[in-house]
Amino acid sequence: MKPVICTYCEGNDTKVAVVVKEKSKLKILKASTFDVVQPALELEDSISGLKIEGDELSFEGSGGLKTSVDRNSAISSIALLSDFLKDFNLKNSLFALAVTEPSLYYHAVDSSKVGKSAKVTQEIIEDIQESKNVLIDKENLGYIELSDGSFLSVFLSGEVAGIKLINSLAHYNGKRYYKISTIKSAEVSLAYYVAKRKKFFPDDQSLIVYIGKEYSKLIFLQGKKLKHIGSTLDIGTLNLHTYDVYFSKILLEMENGGISSLDNIIVCGEDDSENLILSFYGTFPEANVSRLQFDEFDLSSVNAETKEKFSAFSMLAAIATEYFDEQEEKFSGINLLPKYVIEDQKVFQFAWHGFAMLPVLFFATFFLTLKILNNQRILGQYKSQIEQQTLLQKKNQEVLNKISNLEGMINGFSRTQSVLDSASVGTGVWSNMLQEISHLLVERKSIWITKLSNDDSGNVLVEGYALNKNALTDFAFAIKSAQLKSMVFEALRDKNAYKFNLVFDLSTFRKSLQ
Repeated sequence: MKPVICTYCEGNDTKVAVVVKEKSKLKILKASTFDVVQPALELEDSISGLKIEGDELSFEGSGGLKTSVDRNSAISSIALLSDFLKDFNLKNSLFALAVTEPSLYYHAVDSSKVGKSAKVTQEIIEDIQESKNVLIDKENLGYIELSDGSFLSVFLSGEVAGIKLINSLAHYNGKRYYKISTIKSAEVSLAYYVAKRKKFFPDDQSLIVYIGKEYSKLIFLQGKKLKHIGSTLDIGTLNLHTYDVYFSKILLEMENGGISSLDNIIVCGEDDSENLILSFYGTFPEANVSRLQFDEFDLSSVNAETKEKFSAFSMLAAIATEYFDEQEEKFSGINLLPKYVIEDQKVFQFAWHGFAMLPVLFFATFFLTLKILNNQRILGQYKSQIEQQTLLQKKNQEVLNKISNLEGMINGFSRTQSVLDSASVGTGVWSNMLQEISHLLVERKSIWITKLSNDDSGNVLVEGYALNKNALTDFAFAIKSAQLKSMVFEALRDKNAYKFNLVFDLSTFRKSLQ
């Protein structure tokens, strides 16, 4: 028989166990607890063989393996899970999920049992729609009859962490999917397992206390039938400081469920210590308090630590028992496997009328192939024409570039001519000015010029020295429009000299040139 990989996701705690049926016993091949496997990511098909690094997520397996990874890395968690299951052919294995709140919802319906199950289902759907304003597909709804004759309906809503986890594991290993055979209500399956294992009188009021790492469950039985499922308690071994909080919650749920007293208390989960049992004895002295035993399981393949703390895997033991009992037709339980998962796991993703369309698809494919080949031939011709036109366009562009250069040269000729004309006129003005100044300096040999420049306004700036003050004054009066800006006495070697700055308008010489 194929191995069944049982998975239970609750908050940041995920438990996995591999179970097979050998003769009359269920054998646990491997069992492990993962911290923070969620949130599971949708991985690319090409992602595989990631290296596990980090220092916050710990994994403990049946072989004593402990690996640390980043707490926030879901990919590393999937890598750990893949490594844990590497000894099994997952493609030929079956996955069974135990789900609980918030992915799963319970709704009690006060209705007497009717003849046909279809009518019960419809009544439950109508009651849910009327009370919760939620429309449920009958294929996604399961129910169980309670001890008082009413019905407890179970249905999924939103994303299921276990489904995402298994799909991510499949993608990590390069597979499209792994076979999910069943999805069970964790509380209902645990109630079935306890009722099967324990001997209760028909009027016995029993309480199952499941203690997890972050959450705890209270499940009430009357006889061997489920009576009431209490609200999930957000306390567990990681955040529990005193057992007294359990007792107040139990008394509140007993009042909600109409339970006056308790005859039996069964403790299981992460904590089934003697101190807890003694605390229950102290609060409920008339009740028979006991641990949940797993004698029908073969635990020879797991290590001593897993055997000692196997109560932590109570949910997995419960769904494994219920699943194999269903396979042997000993029991008919609730299977909440969504329709979309069933469709995704089909080899061919269509119904019988899809197979009838296969001949049509064949001929359509043949016709489309011929059409595509013909279109490719036509496209090839068009491509050849486009290449020829592209080449012609390049040649025409080269001719246009040459014409544009010639036009630029022609248009630039007139501008060049005007520049040359203005330059020649300017050259004449400066030539005339320099000639006249040179004549003046010849007559006045006591003056010499050190700098001659012009500014943007057309004025000429003259700097120099003069040995004679009167000669400098005569030189300034000799040039029309000249202004002697400054004359400063300055010793020049062994003689006295005057440094001067003189400004005059160049246009004066332009007029004289004309």
